[in-house]
Amino acid sequence: MNIALMFTVLYSQLFDFPGWDIFSQVLMYAIYIFIFISLFYGQRLQFHIWLKEVEGSLYKLKYIRDEGRRIAIEAIREIGKPQTDPTPRVDRFLEYFTITPQSLDPAGIVWKLEHILDVRDARFKDEVKLLAPSADETQVNNLENTLEAAMALNYIYKVIRHYFLLGKKTLSLYIIMQIQMILPLVMREAEAYASALKAFAYGQPIGDGVGALVAAKLMHGYPVRKVPKDCVVATVPIEGRTAYVIKAEGPGGNVGKPGDAIKTIIEENEGKIATIIMIDAALKLEGEEVGEVAEGVGAAIGGPGVDQFKIEETILKYRIPINAVIIKEDIGDAVSPMRREIFEAADKAIERIKQLILEKTKEGDKIIICGVGNTIGIAQ
Repeated sequence: MNIALMFTVLYSQLFDFPGWDIFSQVLMYAIYIFIFISLFYGQRLQFHIWLKEVEGSLYKLKYIRDEGRRIAIEAIREIGKPQTDPTPRVDRFLEYFTITPQSLDPAGIVWKLEHILDVRDARFKDEVKLLAPSADETQVNNLENTLEAAMALNYIYKVIRHYFLLGKKTLSLYIIMQIQMILPLVMREAEAYASALKAFAYGQPIGDGVGALVAAKLMHGYPVRKVPKDCVVATVPIEGRTAYVIKAEGPGGNVGKPGDAIKTIIEENEGKIATIIMIDAALKLEGEEVGEVAEGVGAAIGGPGVDQFKIEETILKYRIPINAVIIKEDIGDAVSPMRREIFEAADKAIERIKQLILEKTKEGDKIIICGVGNTIGIAQ
């Protein structure tokens, strides 16, 4: 039997039955109705589908926010042992905000921003001391980080809720569409902060502290002294050079002010520094391995930019070269308890630092090595 005859027989068996004509007509009408609905009501149907998706994520965000608030309150009760219920004061803390300086005239804005951030930091610490009177300095820093993570979750939830209700009230497809498109990234960030809460509350090292970990490994066993502000430095002999190793003062949750610390060491040595090497965590791209180490130049430090500005001003004054070593990680890894791959990457970073020292300096030179990041759970 040839192919054409085979298809003819098959077609006749499938479609040659009583009522096929009626069925085909009903099917065609159904297709026409579907096309009509899609043309005139397609956007409205899509709007309601997206609305349900955003609403589901909003419920999840609310649960994450409430859980973060609960963990913060429990940590304050357990560590700080307040005499009264801390819940009302915690709720007030979660609503705190910071107004950035006016940038219409940018001259001097860095110093204005630094002042606002200093006031914010002092206010937060004072508030935590009132909430947790029995907490020591390390625990105050950790509880402050815990409350800031809970505050971030509260803010994320309220912003998404705002645009969800606004889109629902105005029946705006484009508002809901934009929320739905960014929701995977928003949920990822919220889940990262949620996983960070317990780490902050109980003083566990986090991924962002890998730069501080590198510095702690280098300065281990050597005497340290404090330098402004909230940083420590140790003088360490490395490959025949004198290295001033800097990190934030631990083991409390603290990032210090590396800009002030580096400036202090440079001025103590009258600018006679051969090179500066900064180590920090950096956000990896999708497809890159967690814990991958890379080299570059420039001030490797995040945040609002005040410390980076100070470092760049000082090295420009004395014409000091600056190198950077970064350890790549995801945003979730940065605020979550430190993963094994990131911990092991610290040793790889130390090898890169030693290689840089041998290549870029000569014996007898003075260098600065600065480990940047939150030093929670990492002593000096």
